[in-house]
Amino acid sequence: MTHFPDLAARLSGHTHVPPELLTGARVRLRQWKASDLPQLAALNADPEVMRHFPAMLVREQSDAHAARMRALIEERGWGFWALDVLGHVLGPANEPQFAGFVGLHTPQAELPFSPCVEVGWRLARPYWGHGLASEAARLALRVGFELLHLDEIVSFTALENVRSQRVMQRLGMHMSAADHFDHPAVPAGHRLRPHCLYRLSRAAWRHQLGTG
Repeated sequence: MTHFPDLAARLSGHTHVPPELLTGARVRLRQWKASDLPQLAALNADPEVMRHFPAMLVREQSDAHAARMRALIEERGWGFWALDVLGHVLGPANEPQFAGFVGLHTPQAELPFSPCVEVGWRLARPYWGHGLASEAARLALRVGFELLHLDEIVSFTALENVRSQRVMQRLGMHMSAADHFDHPAVPAGHRLRPHCLYRLSRAAWRHQLGTG
């Protein structure tokens, strides 16, 4: 496995992320606001959305999660951003629609491939199946590789979570069975403990873009 022991030092401080880097044809990533909290709570309490997580979140837990995500963005300039779907995508509404979150994160758990930066997402069910997670995740990857100068970005999920793995594959990430691991935050014997790891190097990402 490839490790980058100086990663924490390289990511210290605040990185200015221009808003235009966080806006795509159909999606926009942004800082959190108070009006997002009820919708995030509904998402985190949806058993289908949370099927591949050990437990759903009650309102207090969801609000605390949002506060942590907001604080990390304030501190670093990047993180798990709130996701807006631009109003013309799924209906006649003119206003952007809150759909969940997408972005970059440094996992707190001690994982076999730590230290690392992951790309991740969680979308409300009405926004599934439209390629929105992939489009937004590509914006996050661009920040990671172009602004943070990361050598590699990873993503991981429970082995049974085929839907998220398909997004990882669409992003050009690759999985090896040798990287499978048991997530330390999931109890032994739990169906979600076995995880897979997907990787994307900066060289592979540049090759996708035709700039490598």
